[in-house]
Amino acid sequence: MNTALTTRAEVRRILIIKWSALGDVAIASAIMEDICRAFPDAAIHLNTLPSAARLFTHDPRFHDIVAIDVRDTKQRLRRHIQWLRRIRAGRYDLLVDLQRTDHTRILLALLLLTGHRIPHRWGQRGGFPYTLQPGDRDPQSHVFHRMRSMLAAAGIAAVAERPVLHVPVAEKEQARAALREHRLQPLRFAVFLPGSQTQSRPKRWGARRYAELGKLLRARGMDKIAVIGGPEEVDECAAIVDAINSGDDGAAVNLNMLPLLQIIPVCEAAFCIVANDTGNAHIAAAADRPMVMICGPTDPRRVKPMGRNVRAVQAELDCVNCYGKTCRMATRPVCMERITPECIAGLLMDSDTICRGVRIF
Repeated sequence: MNTALTTRAEVRRILIIKWSALGDVAIASAIMEDICRAFPDAAIHLNTLPSAARLFTHDPRFHDIVAIDVRDTKQRLRRHIQWLRRIRAGRYDLLVDLQRTDHTRILLALLLLTGHRIPHRWGQRGGFPYTLQPGDRDPQSHVFHRMRSMLAAAGIAAVAERPVLHVPVAEKEQARAALREHRLQPLRFAVFLPGSQTQSRPKRWGARRYAELGKLLRARGMDKIAVIGGPEEVDECAAIVDAINSGDDGAAVNLNMLPLLQIIPVCEAAFCIVANDTGNAHIAAAADRPMVMICGPTDPRRVKPMGRNVRAVQAELDCVNCYGKTCRMATRPVCMERITPECIAGLLMDSDTICRGVRIF
């Protein structure tokens, strides 16, 4: 049974838990925003992994960031004990678990079974140790809608429609300096986010197709293409930039390894964004610029970034949404090969474009 708060005034200290993955943490920032609005006088702490804590540097919504790597396999027991002690010391009135795993569930149960009481415990799953669960517990639904369902069960209005991430002034200034350095004029360039984790290569559309798209956009009047990736995408980004600049020197710039929060102000200045299913796409969604996500092995209904300006495309094939690490049909994922650069260019530059054999979400 769901147990809502008697009054919001009874909640003075709140802990929000969201560990990973990076894209999911960015999505959850919209839910964090709604919670912060609902409890404007509470001291709110965020528990996340060190890798995701970078998204909340100097974030005014949080009084403290509890960044403990509870997934460190080499020091698991030590990290778990550290986490339990830190959460006990917080003396929270409300705990909001935005994870959906047994890991947090077990840790919370340990807290309770060892005598530590947190009166209100909201979670993404039913039963112990939670006092309130979402109405939508379908594992196939988008994580954003499940988290919003939890807010609805708590009587909190869901207002934020896309990620809400606060970029410190210094980071904004550095991003503007990068725009000036590479002569990226507002609304005159496109951003490509062509990566994914190394173990998820089937989610990559491919350097060749991104390069072809860049050339098509240039032919349709785009000044430049800015390519952004992380440490696992260095070669991919370099290959795209080199291919676009071949015969058209300076048309593309490599912003690989741009700090995470600087992705937002750079994307805010862009005409459009094209991305694979990657964590950077969910961070970029905070910029509220037109975005097309290219999907194949992952379900757009579950992975599409949130925001009114975001569309996802996927080939009409029976084998899509396989979530495979390799394609059983071909060397290159067939579902990604079916999506053409001409289709994406048309969607970005012409609202009347119809892509055959492709579904738009």
